[in-house]
Amino acid sequence: MTTKRLRILVLTCSTRPGALGPAVGGWLTDTLAPVAKELDVDLVPVAIGDLDLPFLDEEEHPSTGVHQHEHTRRWSRIVADADGFVFVTPEYNYGMPATLKNALDYLGPEWAWKPAGFVSYGHTSAGTRAVQHAKQVVTTLRLVPLGSTVAIRIADALREDRFAPDPRHAEAAEGLLAELVRVAHALTPMREREHADAMPGPLPGSYVRRLGPDDAAEVTVLQRCCWLEEALVNDSLDIPALHETPDDVRGWLAEWDATRRDGDDLYIGRLAVAPDLRGLGVGRWLLGLAESAAEGCHRVLLTTGAASHRNLALYQRQGYVLLPDPRDDGAVDLAKVVTVRT
Repeated sequence: MTTKRLRILVLTCSTRPGALGPAVGGWLTDTLAPVAKELDVDLVPVAIGDLDLPFLDEEEHPSTGVHQHEHTRRWSRIVADADGFVFVTPEYNYGMPATLKNALDYLGPEWAWKPAGFVSYGHTSAGTRAVQHAKQVVTTLRLVPLGSTVAIRIADALREDRFAPDPRHAEAAEGLLAELVRVAHALTPMREREHADAMPGPLPGSYVRRLGPDDAAEVTVLQRCCWLEEALVNDSLDIPALHETPDDVRGWLAEWDATRRDGDDLYIGRLAVAPDLRGLGVGRWLLGLAESAAEGCHRVLLTTGAASHRNLALYQRQGYVLLPDPRDDGAVDLAKVVTVRT
């Protein structure tokens, strides 16, 4: 799970000239700014009226992700980059504005597995019927609507033609953001699983994605869990992975993954399996995945502790042989000749 800063889109839905929506959206982002900072969240205000979206004019179905028009591609990028949404919506005739429905209909996969909160405003029902209408649509797009909402009766929020909701509305908004952040984090694996770069993993229901600097905290913990056992087995704490800080890990995650080429050789390193997942074939699968980068190389090389018998047995079963050159740090090198397919 990544620890990157969450990006929450605050979408003002009304496009009617003179509408109350911009005032509501501005109040919301201003009110939530201190809480957003505490929760490590970026609030990104966007108005549907600024997107220049005509009524849906794409030939391909939104689920394909094929967008012909620049206005659609821009909207797609905005939504894809977000981790969750707060829809600031009025109620028109017992429903949500057509502008919101149109904006939702433009896209498909970009919405999936992200939380959706609602701040509604209106007269008799404070916009709640628009929220109920919208929830039917967003769930079809695999957005996850929150239980928390903010519903504002316009007559109660106007003070001499100035939008000034009661303190209870601010408290409700803070609760909505807190819930949205929790759900956004919980849904992260679902979003990652469907990312274009993700692939099925070796265990039922598992998936694999490329790691990056935002994963430094989790990688640091995983390294210490895995290499502590190596330290005990080899009677040595002289293992770099045990001494790296999250900043150190963040640095090398930005530059390389588990493989590095040097001439005709491919070096594999930093393969780690959480202790509770050992014995399930994960290590063998990871090794094979790393070896898939060896096309055009003569050898694959890796290093492990001289007393790391579990690792040595795995590598030797996969065709690796010990190299004769001794090392002074209690480690051994192994090599495997790459078979050239003809």
